Amino acid sequence: MGRKDRIAEPWGTRTPYGPGETWPVRVDTHLADGVTPDEVDRWVRSASLLHSNGDAMDIAVKDGRIVGVRGRADDRVNHGRLGPKDLFGWQANASADRLTRPLIRQDGRLVACDWDTAMSRITGRTQELLDEQGPSAIGFYTTGQLFAEEYYTLGVIARGGIGTNHVDGNTRLCTATAAAALKESFGCDGQPGSYTDIDHADVIALFGHNMAETQSVLWSRILDRLAGPRPPAVICVDPRMTPVARAATVHLAPLPGTNVALMNGLLHEILANGWIDRDYIDAHVVGFEELSRRVGEYPPERTAEICGVPAAQIREAARVLGGARRLLSTVLQGFYQSHQATAAAVQVNNLHLVRGMLGEPGCGVLQMNGQPTAQNTRECGADGDLPGFRNWANDAHVEELARLWNVDPLQIPHYGPPTHAMQMMRYVEDGSIRMLWVSGTNPAVSLPELRRTRALLSQDRLFLVVQDIFLTETAQLADVVLPAATWGEKTGTFTNADRTVHLSEKAVEPPGEARPDLDIFLDYARRLDLCDKDGEPLVKWDDPESAFEAWKECSRGRPCDYTGITYAKLRERGGIQWPCDDEHPDGTERLYTGGAFLSDPSYCESYGRDLITGAPLEPAEYRAMNPSGKAVVKAAAYVPPHEKPSRDHPFALTTGRTLFHFHTRTKTARAPQLQAAAPEVWVECSARDAAARELAEGDLVEVTTPRGSVRARLRVSGIRDGVLFLPFHYGYWDTDTGYEPGDHGRAANELTLTDWDPASKQPIFKTAAAALRRVEADPRPSAAPTNTASAPVTGDLAPTRGGPDAQADEELTRPLEADAR
Repeated sequence: MGRKDRIAEPWGTRTPYGPGETWPVRVDTHLADGVTPDEVDRWVRSASLLHSNGDAMDIAVKDGRIVGVRGRADDRVNHGRLGPKDLFGWQANASADRLTRPLIRQDGRLVACDWDTAMSRITGRTQELLDEQGPSAIGFYTTGQLFAEEYYTLGVIARGGIGTNHVDGNTRLCTATAAAALKESFGCDGQPGSYTDIDHADVIALFGHNMAETQSVLWSRILDRLAGPRPPAVICVDPRMTPVARAATVHLAPLPGTNVALMNGLLHEILANGWIDRDYIDAHVVGFEELSRRVGEYPPERTAEICGVPAAQIREAARVLGGARRLLSTVLQGFYQSHQATAAAVQVNNLHLVRGMLGEPGCGVLQMNGQPTAQNTRECGADGDLPGFRNWANDAHVEELARLWNVDPLQIPHYGPPTHAMQMMRYVEDGSIRMLWVSGTNPAVSLPELRRTRALLSQDRLFLVVQDIFLTETAQLADVVLPAATWGEKTGTFTNADRTVHLSEKAVEPPGEARPDLDIFLDYARRLDLCDKDGEPLVKWDDPESAFEAWKECSRGRPCDYTGITYAKLRERGGIQWPCDDEHPDGTERLYTGGAFLSDPSYCESYGRDLITGAPLEPAEYRAMNPSGKAVVKAAAYVPPHEKPSRDHPFALTTGRTLFHFHTRTKTARAPQLQAAAPEVWVECSARDAAARELAEGDLVEVTTPRGSVRARLRVSGIRDGVLFLPFHYGYWDTDTGYEPGDHGRAANELTLTDWDPASKQPIFKTAAAALRRVEADPRPSAAPTNTASAPVTGDLAPTRGGPDAQADEELTRPLEADAR
């Protein structure tokens, strides 16, 4: 047993292992001060709810309250490890400012009321709008943090009951491109790879994915491979000097917005050198000839000119990728939040298809998620998809869903694609959406161009319902606020980024009158008297387990088949990867083994889109292109960003995440260790750019785009020249003063633009043109963390530490010396 400051050492102690070996177990535990393991009354199973890794953990309960967590040694995902947000984030549950009673707006102010008053106001307004305008007046905007049971219930209510097409999640901002790219290449959502591919790969490529900070336990797994015998080579694509970049064999730092050109350049070299599997391509792929023609236009010299990356580095990266015997690739926001998001992510899929590296140990793609239940949002129909990965453009799929719900197929809107979040906000802005129900997310900080976002959410003609655990910036604007229970206070399942389903059980009671999201949705359905064709209740379940059984039936026979999973099995076994059914009773580690894809025209979730225009393909077009259900290789030309640096705005601005916070800090700012590690917003620029403007570490600077400005202290970091970085987490809630907008913005999304990728509809947070000026010189350094991608280039700053309160126990299954190689 050892102890570590897990703020200072976020990834914990190394446990090296070699290719093909099992990742050693290391159980991490953090308990409240003064509590010992022997004093814990009971341990309740759960998994992480502040990132997408799905780290299995047990919640420690003493005297009816949560007092800590420990990792679960026997779980396939984390083998006992927990990251900083796992170890410390639970403290937000007990924050004194939790919402405990419903609130309604009266005379311009939010005042407390009872549940009947709040729900009557919501259902009354719902019925008025249905009578006046119909379902198009109502929209639902949810999160990536609820449970599958809750998403499915919301999807049934919205699509099968109310009949609105306006349903989406904040996963649109986060990982909509993951789903879109998988559909384009494989005809269906669902990650091809598995976390266990790390154990076998000899090359691991991370494309726009700062795994060290977004999935810290998964990065620990890679670090342990790197510390063991025959470590893998690592390719990193990121404009910042992230921990991944520092560990990389080759680090490519392209200008933001040039990812398609870079991928075309890499594929040019791979094809030109014959590093492909021609037999696999001939047997399992369509579209290769067009890809070959397109990437022929991107030799390394032209690619280097576009991306600002040396041609020699492009050749070296291609050589490593082309020589891999077992290649694992991961993709995240650096590719997803750009103007050619889907086109870039699809090229990563293309890399694996032309090399024939799918479905075998060490050979996989993880188009990663950012949130813990983003996968469930997509599976269950609570975003821009139909439940069970059904195809909205396939009448047979809609009829199947209608039979399941016992409603008329015309009741389920499928006249066009489900409305994506950015279009929903446009409908709010023009007044056609007149009621918006926001659950578990904070668009007043997370959406782009916040001046516009605040204005549209504040309209008198919009009836805004917010369901959350704190009075967030968005809840401040609401007409009705509903207090929700959160992780540890309710029961349900959630699925991580490699299709692993976990059960999270209720450990303690929610505070005051707060209710589980499932109970709120069920109450709404009952009050609206939503019925099926026979006059029976549309929603026929009344608790989490019966909701899960209903969802299982919806998933039957679909790619995300849950029918072999039960609550009892999850309690016994821990995490299980779908599909899990009669054919795969123990779950499925990898998809597409042997080139068996889910892309048959009668079965696929999507017929695809044009990567440049976003126009959906007609069913006949898809059948003509891919009659036998192969994987689809889609080529794309590079298109410059819509807003490029100019004389007045000479920098490319990119936004992103830091290790110690999640989304808009609703929970992590209330966890003392996490908030202290990254207490305030900062802006990064390179040493050369700082010197050219006579700026120094810690100066108060102002970043300006055509949409607004943000003031923050400067961190001179390893970011590439010509690029600025702002973390997006910081809204206007302050741990000391509460909700404080202030005179100058500190939210990165004051600066981002209202625009999105044409195929995935994911907003563009990575490319904006910006100016930088000093407001005030200050000898104090920025408060940005020093042990993450924001590490300073100067070595004389005090390192980030957590101190005694950030100590966590680490229990190894065998002495470290036994693992030394």
